[in-house]
Amino acid sequence: MSIGLTLLGLLETGPRHGYDLKRAYDEHFGQDRPLHYGQVYSTLSRLLRDGLVEVDGVEAGEGPERKRYAITASGVTDVRDWLVTPERPEPYLHSTLYTKVVLALMSGRSAAEVLDVQRGAHLETMRALTRRKLTGDLADQLICDHALFHLEADLRWLELTAARLDQLSAEVRR
Repeated sequence: MSIGLTLLGLLETGPRHGYDLKRAYDEHFGQDRPLHYGQVYSTLSRLLRDGLVEVDGVEAGEGPERKRYAITASGVTDVRDWLVTPERPEPYLHSTLYTKVVLALMSGRSAAEVLDVQRGAHLETMRALTRRKLTGDLADQLICDHALFHLEADLRWLELTAARLDQLSAEVRR
């Protein structure tokens, strides 16, 4: 996710200080990965340099001056264009898990064990996400659903691969 475009999107609702942007980002998008203040201010600096935000006001305080940032017309255009541009679907054609299964087969190790251990890790993560989903707000529920659907697809792949291990083993050993 583009931090810069996300901050611009937050600024579309009105001018904000860097602290307020960090808080809004963390509240809506950073549950598992909150932004560091340094990242907020370095991103704002780049956005300012690129003409996507402007300083809307400066307030004196006990510490350094607090700048309030506002999105520019160019920033609004960038956010609009970003929102209507589809994300590139990730086909996952290079999978670390597939690599591990093939290497296990090539080395004579148990690929079934690799799959079983991974299945256990997926199921544990799914249980944790399901608990989080039950106690979370709507945003948390939607984020958890997204992750759970991906994990379910992974589990289907694990089952399919386990069912085809003999065939894959014969192909790998050729």
